[in-house]
Amino acid sequence: MVKVTLQEVTKRFGKTTAVNRISVEIEKGEFIVLLGPSGCGKTTLLRCISGLEKVTEGRILFNEGDVTNLPPKDRNISMVFQNYAVWPHLKVKDNIGFPLKIKKKPTQEIETKVKWASEMLGITELLDRYPHQLSGGQRQRVAVARAIVMEPEVLLMDEPLSNLDALLRVKMRSEIKKLQESLKVTTIYVTHDQVEAMTMGDRIAVLKDGKLQQIGGSNEIYHKPTNLFVAGFIGSPQMNFINVEVKEEENILIVATSGLEIPLPPAIPIKKSEYILGIRPEDIHIKELPNSTRVTGEIYFVEALRSDTVLHVNTDFGKLVVKIPGDFDAKEGENISLYIDNSKIHLFEKESELSIL
Repeated sequence: MVKVTLQEVTKRFGKTTAVNRISVEIEKGEFIVLLGPSGCGKTTLLRCISGLEKVTEGRILFNEGDVTNLPPKDRNISMVFQNYAVWPHLKVKDNIGFPLKIKKKPTQEIETKVKWASEMLGITELLDRYPHQLSGGQRQRVAVARAIVMEPEVLLMDEPLSNLDALLRVKMRSEIKKLQESLKVTTIYVTHDQVEAMTMGDRIAVLKDGKLQQIGGSNEIYHKPTNLFVAGFIGSPQMNFINVEVKEEENILIVATSGLEIPLPPAIPIKKSEYILGIRPEDIHIKELPNSTRVTGEIYFVEALRSDTVLHVNTDFGKLVVKIPGDFDAKEGENISLYIDNSKIHLFEKESELSIL
């Protein structure tokens, strides 16, 4: 197993900075997810780690060895791409064994390792088929098998599930995670899908505009977002944001447009007068809680998901999105009372957008 260390890694394309001074330590055998929207630099960072892109500044270490300027073939890494990248003219067994053949490994060793990898991925019965005879999920398994057959020190995955349908993505998520736990290989996984990140990663590194915003476990990222971007990007539906002002010398937030007063949790360091309050849709309830603030509004739209119901409610200070467990009978145009759980609010400075909690 290998520890991967990124030290102030920067990648520029002309005047455009795709990756900006990112420093991360990825422990041996860890599954870390690079998460962010399109164009945030996550794939570029992965390609820098693989050697497919040359780093502009900074260093990349595998254990204590500097691999910054090494070509990909000398890094003992394997990579799984978004588009599968299987050779259509080769049978499955030849696709899986191709990296070993390139390295001129003995035929018996190739056959043994192909059998091992195919059994790990559950595709033994597909070895004599061609890629055009396989489904998308089967082709992705072939790509993963080809990556692990080399027994790499670092496994890199670039949105490997984005071309699969929703049900197959759920199944493949669990299979890849279990495979990684079995192999104990250091894995760096790129995705824009927060559900993949939350369910698969030991830690999640959230990127925006080439910069690292926050890194931590899913519990920390979800409950303690470091800034407004992370708070809004993690969670579905997105966190509600409300512009608020602080009442003079009291720990009470006032929604300026409506006069609504929301008491702050104790020991909050208030230094300015204007903030942005965040509350997740699942932390707004339709039944009164002991420590809650009542809000009234009109139901604008209902998403009846049956396992959950998502309400879009127009209030005096804008729209609130509310997520209620179960099948809730609600009609558009009805008035409704909602209760914000005061213990679950987040507060961000308006100028810096940093969390003060």
